[in-house]
Amino acid sequence: MLRVETARTIAAAGILWEPVPGDRFTIAQESLAGQVFWISDLTIEVHHFQDQTVLGFNGTTEWALDSVPLDLAIWMPREDQLRALLGDRLETLRRTEAGWEVTIRAGGERSAYIRDDVEEAYAAALIAVATP
Repeated sequence: MLRVETARTIAAAGILWEPVPGDRFTIAQESLAGQVFWISDLTIEVHHFQDQTVLGFNGTTEWALDSVPLDLAIWMPREDQLRALLGDRLETLRRTEAGWEVTIRAGGERSAYIRDDVEEAYAAALIAVATP
């Protein structure tokens, strides 16, 4: 699973998040450190109030939170979402002795990113593409 620090770097690189069911996130609050939430039509829904988007907690979790502003939520993209964001720049994913290697081609140059976790490898490639 993607580390929170990596997810923060993705956000800082300007990758925008439009929350949809199936997305996972954490909340930038010390008391909730380490907690990962999933958006679902059954428990957490995206609500739009005037000019603000909030994540509404319903059902069994409503005792804990009613909603949280989107700017306090840290999106933790899944492997498939990271691949989609890389798009046609993605060349290969392969397992090596050193870890998962993601190879991309951007600006005519080929680059490889190796990490122990496959999502971290995709994220490293995405951050490199998104960061000027």
